[in-house]
Amino acid sequence: MQAFRFASVALVLLWASVAQAQGWTHVEKIQTYAITGRTGIELYRSIGENGPKAGTGRAIAITDFELKWSRDYQPRDGGCILVSAKPHLTIVYRLPKPSNKLPEPLQPFWNTFIRGVEKHERVHGAMIVETVKAIEAATVGTFVPNDPKCRAVRKEVERRTVPLVEEQRRQSRAFDREELSDGGNVHSLILGLVNGPAAPGTRLPYAQPNL
Repeated sequence: MQAFRFASVALVLLWASVAQAQGWTHVEKIQTYAITGRTGIELYRSIGENGPKAGTGRAIAITDFELKWSRDYQPRDGGCILVSAKPHLTIVYRLPKPSNKLPEPLQPFWNTFIRGVEKHERVHGAMIVETVKAIEAATVGTFVPNDPKCRAVRKEVERRTVPLVEEQRRQSRAFDREELSDGGNVHSLILGLVNGPAAPGTRLPYAQPNL
């Protein structure tokens, strides 16, 4: 799930991404929140209690981002043109991390679960990067006549940007629905964790956290 915030970060890992073809880079961070448990169901319940808030509930993990632009508007022939636009993009993945040492039989189940969750979140990250590229492509070169103070062109750039952002949000929501539906990748990951080495009779709770 994308673009919710929460406090109490346990760990931050930071690295720069590979340079984009457009000549800019983005930064990615992993932040973790602490959970506890010695069985799959205990870890899952701890996620439900401690995960980042998402709407009326809590999420297993989220992808958030901060985007700023360095835009070069230049008056030209009585109008104004956007000559260049350089994005400054930071993507933050927030994931659960056990604060206690896991029992040896549980560790491989947790490893599978968290690898799958991170893979899911990185799809959201890739969607964000592609949207930023699309905004750059759709706005650089925008020219508005009779705009010597470069005011109208800024509104035109915003007008072109809004539908691209809305489409990214739509795709992100659709991806979450698919992954969390019965038989979806994330739903299967949850089942794998909860039904791993746990007490007999353990079943997946009905009210699962979102992703």
